[in-house]
Amino acid sequence: MKKNDLSVYLFHEGTNYYTHHYLGSHFEGKRTVFRVWAPSADDIFLVCDLNFWSENSLPMKKTDGDIWEISLPGRLSGMKYKYRILKDGQSSLKADPFAFASETREKNASVVCDIGGFEWHDKEWMEYRKKQAKKAPMLIYEIHLGSWKKGLSYREIGDELIPYLKETGFTHVEFLPLCEHPLDDSWGYQGLSYFAPTSRFGAPHELMELIDRLHTAGIGVLLDWVPAHFPKDAHGLARFDGTPLFESGDPLKNENPRWGTHYFDWGRTEVRSFLLSSAVFWAEKYHVDGLRVDAVTSMLYLDYDRAGLPSSRNAFGGNENLDAIAFLRQLNTTLHELFPSFLTVAEESTAFPGVTAPASEGGLGFDFKWNMGWANDIFLYLSHDPLYRGAIHDKLTFSMLYSFSEKFILPVSHDEVTHGKGSLWNKMSGNEESKFATLRAFFAFMYAHPGKKLLFMGSEFGQKREWDCKSSVDLFLANEDGHASLLRYVSSLNRFYLSHPPLWENDTDWEGFHWLSVDDWERNAIAFERISRKGEKVLCVFNFSGQTQQGFSFPVSDDRFRVLFTSSYGVRYGEDIDGEDIVSKQGASLSLDLPPCSALFLSPYDDAIDI
Repeated sequence: MKKNDLSVYLFHEGTNYYTHHYLGSHFEGKRTVFRVWAPSADDIFLVCDLNFWSENSLPMKKTDGDIWEISLPGRLSGMKYKYRILKDGQSSLKADPFAFASETREKNASVVCDIGGFEWHDKEWMEYRKKQAKKAPMLIYEIHLGSWKKGLSYREIGDELIPYLKETGFTHVEFLPLCEHPLDDSWGYQGLSYFAPTSRFGAPHELMELIDRLHTAGIGVLLDWVPAHFPKDAHGLARFDGTPLFESGDPLKNENPRWGTHYFDWGRTEVRSFLLSSAVFWAEKYHVDGLRVDAVTSMLYLDYDRAGLPSSRNAFGGNENLDAIAFLRQLNTTLHELFPSFLTVAEESTAFPGVTAPASEGGLGFDFKWNMGWANDIFLYLSHDPLYRGAIHDKLTFSMLYSFSEKFILPVSHDEVTHGKGSLWNKMSGNEESKFATLRAFFAFMYAHPGKKLLFMGSEFGQKREWDCKSSVDLFLANEDGHASLLRYVSSLNRFYLSHPPLWENDTDWEGFHWLSVDDWERNAIAFERISRKGEKVLCVFNFSGQTQQGFSFPVSDDRFRVLFTSSYGVRYGEDIDGEDIVSKQGASLSLDLPPCSALFLSPYDDAIDI
């Protein structure tokens, strides 16, 4: 069997993870070959710069496997093109689903692009990733490239973002989707070109350069990726060959009625090859360290967003989408077999079991899942005046009942600061002074709570207004007194977290967590300890009331404790507890006086970590 024959065979089997090596536009010798899958098309013509966009002068030939092909002389790098697809007397101009580059909106032609030849300098990072990626602590900075600082190119973003991330102490950056997309207001979540990075900020090699520079600076790169749905734009994937092709032909499975987008047909083997190849492509060609898979919940349930509407049922009468479940298992298995240190993260908001359990054990196989329940609860809690928080004390503690049921990331994401939800700053109750104090205590609580950490841009300095993709983040606030102080605090907290293994080593089981005081709802105070694999401890104490809590006591086994960090004064300041750097228990308990809306980290004195 010829190599190309095998590629086509595996594509139709749903197991070609490198379909992008064959379909799309490629240089073969001194020629450029175009191939597109369109089984129901009657005729296809290549229209492009070369033939001045003539509709009929470059007919394509249908080959075995429903692949249409044309070979042109020359290496036509930079040439813009589309496919004119005829079906039942109707024609449509379609962009290439496998194109490596695209025009910038509002234009939408595909562009012939050689993405090979980039010289990577991240060997040291890639070796580190093999050994540490799934063991190391993670502090993820989520960013929308179009609105961090508007008007910057990939290269200019690197010039400013990398020093900022190094200074603030984040370990990873997560980009909102970078696949080419027609609508700015979709933030990239309604993409059409699954192999083409958006040209809004530059060429493919310039994105590679940005990722390479991040890696050489010791910063990992995660990418939001959307295998759930796609928009209905005429030049895109919808009814690609005049029939439902990438989407299902079943009207009950065809679209999300709220979003107005098509679901992918995960049961179709060729669609699986397309999506799997896209995921592999970003790992292979762009050295991305992981994918955060968007809208997983919408994939898992046949009746998602169909309240009051008819919905389909699976073969067993349930509402689970068995095709999507099988695809997600295949996705995670494939990526982890090809790239063992690659990370996959699920945005999934229900209690669907086993999201991070191995696919071989019946799970979906993700490495992490966003803990959206934790985010909803803590923001509801902190939005209440401290006088009334006691009545909803469970919102502060409930997440620990399920924190080890999955491997979680705690997300303070873009979803929490838009669509009328308000900024993180405005979720905090009280006046400005109270908001700053509550934010400091909240961040400390977040970092003490089991789970990796994610902050959306602007949260680290307390942006006041809700995020709007049309304008830059208010980075000027980072130079104003209170906000500058908060940014320094978060930077200090980041470094404190990274240097204290008890806060992150045992994030996935009860060996790393022990309650010391959980039910003191009248004081709005809690205490627990985090424990490293070596048995090192960090005691984490929080007062979310609006007044000083004197004599907050809880039983401890050690006799003396050293103050490591307070939310009021940063690393190793003891003013929060009467100026004492060392505190001792009284009887069987440790008794502390806690300022309003404050956090305190301590460790047993004999094994306190030097910082």
